[in-house]
Amino acid sequence: MATLLQSKLFQSAGLKQVLKRCSSLGKKQHGLDVPKGHFAVYVGANRSRFVVPISYLAQPEFQSLLRYAEEEFGFDHNMGLAIPCEEETFLSLTSSLR
Repeated sequence: MATLLQSKLFQSAGLKQVLKRCSSLGKKQHGLDVPKGHFAVYVGANRSRFVVPISYLAQPEFQSLLRYAEEEFGFDHNMGLAIPCEEETFLSLTSSLR
C-alpha cells in the first residue's frame, strides 16, 4: 500500500514539474502561439513541434513518454519539452488519446 501511494505521489510530483515547466515558458514558445490549455513538445530526430492539450498529461500512455523523456533528456533545459521517439509513434499514440 505504501509503495502504491509513493508511486502516485511521485507521478503527481512529476506531472506538477512538467506543468510548471510548460507554463513557465509563457504563452509564446519559440515565437509561436500556444493556445491556453496546451503545451508544445518536440518529437523525433528533426525535433518536429507539436502542440498538445494539457489533458494528455493525465493519460498513462503519455506519462510513459514523459518518464522516458526525463530519463533521456531531463526536464531542466531551455529548448522545450523533447520527446525521444519517432514522429510516427508519437502521432499514433496521440491519435488514440483523442
